[in-house]
Amino acid sequence: MKTLIKEHSNMFLQGRESTWDLDPSITFGSWEKLSANVFCSKTYFDLAGMSMEEKTLFFEAAGTQTISAPAVTSGLAGDLLFVIDVMSSSPLTNANLIQFVSNGNFAQPGTVLSWDETIYARSQQWSMTVNEVAAQFMVLLNENQFGSMSPTASDRIYSYKLVLAKGVSGSSMDTVYFYPSRHILRATAKEEPDHEYIMRLLRSYQLQQEPDVD
Repeated sequence: MKTLIKEHSNMFLQGRESTWDLDPSITFGSWEKLSANVFCSKTYFDLAGMSMEEKTLFFEAAGTQTISAPAVTSGLAGDLLFVIDVMSSSPLTNANLIQFVSNGNFAQPGTVLSWDETIYARSQQWSMTVNEVAAQFMVLLNENQFGSMSPTASDRIYSYKLVLAKGVSGSSMDTVYFYPSRHILRATAKEEPDHEYIMRLLRSYQLQQEPDVD
């Protein structure tokens, strides 16, 4: 069994309501701004060595880890953040990523990830309540997990962390700090009968028609 880990660095946002920007002096890693209030960190698990050995990766567990809830300054009750973690067997364009924030893989076919392509995803809603305003840390309102955990013969697993920031109207929330986090996959690489492996390899190729962008 193998444990695969990819890290997403810390991020610091400045803004209010639905207009936000990265603070490059504190934000590190691959974070980028996708829209007025959607941000993404991108990386991937390199499985080229496994594919060279003609092995299939069977997933046994997946998850995310971090040290703390998002910290804010000048927050008001009702300020809201959506945090989405996703590991997929095919790459996503920026437009796909923005859509994934709202729809996950439940959007119309052909517009975002399919169920099979979504190995693991977690969607969280964080907010400020009257009780947490003084502490300046957000509280978790809701969390959902989904994905197929389907085996793959792909040579990459794509790892994305997405954040959508939405302050309440007239909000004075002007900074949000996200602690570093990591994506974890527990998997076993196994050889399959030639016919099954070839069909899985074909399926993996079909799912990766978008060009890779390092």
